[in-house]
Amino acid sequence: MYAANELMFPPYAVPVLRDTRGPEWRALIERVASLPEDHEETLAFVLMMIRLNGCMPCETDSYRAMRGCAACALQTMRRYKGADRDLLRVYQQALDDVRQYLARKELSIGRVA
Repeated sequence: MYAANELMFPPYAVPVLRDTRGPEWRALIERVASLPEDHEETLAFVLMMIRLNGCMPCETDSYRAMRGCAACALQTMRRYKGADRDLLRVYQQALDDVRQYLARKELSIGRVA
């Protein structure tokens, strides 16, 4: 009845976005797509896409969820009005957020050990 869909933007959908913007975006996609799913840059890209796509309130029975995350992300990129450098700043902010989170986790794990 329903397509297999994700709850949030999946890393396997990253390469689908390669040709949606200019050369700087393409370079970012190629870099992130070559990294493991648990790499901080991949996590940052996924976080950025979750924020841009509005994944958090997406319902599994909604039209966009049934179309799938890749189709939703393609639509988001087509609708994005900012320049590529704006997207790269959004990505950098997500990367900073991931790094801060990971640093806090490392500190709390170090206290437990």
